[in-house]
Amino acid sequence: MMNTTGKVYLVGAGPGSIDYLTVRALQLLSQAEVLIYDALVDPQLLELVPSNCLKLDVGKRGGQSSTPQAEIDRLLVEYCQTGQQIVRLKSGDPFIFGRAAAEIEALVTAGCPFEVIPGISSALAAPTLAGIPLTDPVMSRCFAVTTAHEPELVNWEGLASIGTLVFLMGGQQLPEIVKQLVRHGRSPHTPIAIVRWAGTAKQQVWTATLETVVAQTDGLSLSPAAIVVGEVVGWREYLQPQEKGQGRQGRQESYSSHQPLATSHSPHTPLLGKTVLVTRSLGQSSQFCDRLVEMGATAIEMPALEIGAPSSWMGLDNAIAQLSDFDWLVLTSTNGVDYFFERLLAKGKDTRALVGVKIAVVGQKTAQNLQQRYLQPDFIPPDFVADSLIETFPESLAGKKVLFPRVETGGREVLVKQFTAKGADVVEVPAYESRCPQSIAPEALEALQIHKVDIITFASSKTVRNFCQLIAPYNNINLDGVCIASIGPQTSKDCITHLGRVDIEAEEYTLDGLLQAIVGWVSKGGKMN
Repeated sequence: MMNTTGKVYLVGAGPGSIDYLTVRALQLLSQAEVLIYDALVDPQLLELVPSNCLKLDVGKRGGQSSTPQAEIDRLLVEYCQTGQQIVRLKSGDPFIFGRAAAEIEALVTAGCPFEVIPGISSALAAPTLAGIPLTDPVMSRCFAVTTAHEPELVNWEGLASIGTLVFLMGGQQLPEIVKQLVRHGRSPHTPIAIVRWAGTAKQQVWTATLETVVAQTDGLSLSPAAIVVGEVVGWREYLQPQEKGQGRQGRQESYSSHQPLATSHSPHTPLLGKTVLVTRSLGQSSQFCDRLVEMGATAIEMPALEIGAPSSWMGLDNAIAQLSDFDWLVLTSTNGVDYFFERLLAKGKDTRALVGVKIAVVGQKTAQNLQQRYLQPDFIPPDFVADSLIETFPESLAGKKVLFPRVETGGREVLVKQFTAKGADVVEVPAYESRCPQSIAPEALEALQIHKVDIITFASSKTVRNFCQLIAPYNNINLDGVCIASIGPQTSKDCITHLGRVDIEAEEYTLDGLLQAIVGWVSKGGKMN
């Protein structure tokens, strides 16, 4: 047995979002030093780990290149032997149609400690979230769960006689599932439901019969899906909250990231029927999306920024070592706040190191982030924008030394020039980096391609530029008739430069102001400029 303090936790992530994560799993993610995760894990769960946690994507998806199981086993052993806390994050439950046994065998052979944390399997969660009970005193007294990944290995004769069936990994095998069930005695009129992306904000549900389901879903992407077969599917009409609409695929939930439950217009749902595409960084758009949904909209998240550490910490570390030399600390974003204080703690210091240093912040969210750390900003410009910082600064900057932690590349230079022109000695250091994601979120791409988006929101100039970069390869994305909504003047300039127009601009340059502007625009008929 090796002398190591490392340990591997095989953690079930549940079917999707953080809402279905166990308390134990949440605790372990918050303490992880290395995260090794599967393809179907919700990206928002990756934001729960510490900023210095090493993240390794070893996901396996059908038809795509994937990490061999032997390599995953090797990584688990290797990092555990370095004495680190490893979270092996698996979708659903680690022991249901996963390869946890192979990973545990490798850990045991190497003498590595491990623990298995159960998760909610999509086999149970998907039917429940779709309003389908797996058992019923009359319709079905038992159920069976199987994988349809290799249909030739399934005991179809035995399955066909069971009241309720749940198939996982069966999206591409739907025609074969239907063929075999009917061949082995199930009625063609047996109800069937397909629950795609269960437990996530992208959840879709189709209901049909064995006789009609293949034709109704022809041409649609069904993976990842849980397929439920049996009379209990009929309960969905009564047990599911009333839905927004019904398309050619049968009764279907929206493909979107966030879906409202409201079904009629009211003063509380002024955005009902509108689909809003939200372009912000991953993990920063959920609250805004929630507000949109409360007002009746369908909100789709399209992360247009990836936030991470700068290429080097040297500049910020040197500034932190000399904090007492500065008169002002200027923070212009929540990312700046997060990364500055995380680095402060990493260098063995805390907020006491800021004694004697005044803090200026730009924006309400930035101020709130600071206040959550029990610090009150000394100055917030009234218009919530950096351009007004100098105009309204509360004291002369002549001879003042100013620390400005900021994004490494792509930020505006005007603020530094204005401070310098007023006589300040400005030390600007990279505290974080924002990059363009490599691809468009699948649900966002689908919505853009089938022209289901009514409004696109932009909360920064960089999201405008990155959005244009992301959609450039797709000739079938046409923004004619799509409303372009901007958070403020600078973002509007980039909208006009790169998209040719802006239709909505917030009067108050905050997300709340943007939301109010969207509601006002819709209430007035929603005409384009």
